[in-house]
Amino acid sequence: MNDSLYDIPLNSLDGRPASLRDHAGEVLLVVNVASRCGLTPQYEGLEKLHRELAVRGFQVLGFPCNDFAGQEPGTPEEIGAFCSSNYGVSFPLFAKLQINSAPRHPLYAALIAAAPATVFPAGSDFRAKLAGYNMLPANASDVLWNFEKFLVDREGRVVGRFSPDTAPDDAALRAAIETLL
Repeated sequence: MNDSLYDIPLNSLDGRPASLRDHAGEVLLVVNVASRCGLTPQYEGLEKLHRELAVRGFQVLGFPCNDFAGQEPGTPEEIGAFCSSNYGVSFPLFAKLQINSAPRHPLYAALIAAAPATVFPAGSDFRAKLAGYNMLPANASDVLWNFEKFLVDREGRVVGRFSPDTAPDDAALRAAIETLL
């Protein structure tokens, strides 16, 4: 069992101490989320995926982050209310953290170190679009944007990293999850 991911201190959205150890033995999809992003509607698909597969030991975990064009400026209360009222989110949400800005949260440092390359869906031009807006991250291994997804197996190993424009119902993402369930 990989203790490093499980032992990184976190806080739930309501401020209670938490860690990924709370989800040890489950397949996890760790997603950095934001309320004011063009990809925010992915909350709907993430919630559907979570509800469908939770009984088989799968969890979506949402990590709000304001590092990407200030698209998650809300307080914990505002974030929780937004997710609940607009998308019926029932999957765990955690306290806002820094992903690409300094100091990078240790969870994301570990996730990126374990999976430094992002996988894009066929035909994706997402990186090119960000480049066109001069919004690429400083380092090639940095998280590209809101809604990037890290897949973690039941032993706490990072086994996949999917681009922000990978929809929750993407066939490759679903296949990767299914192989772990």
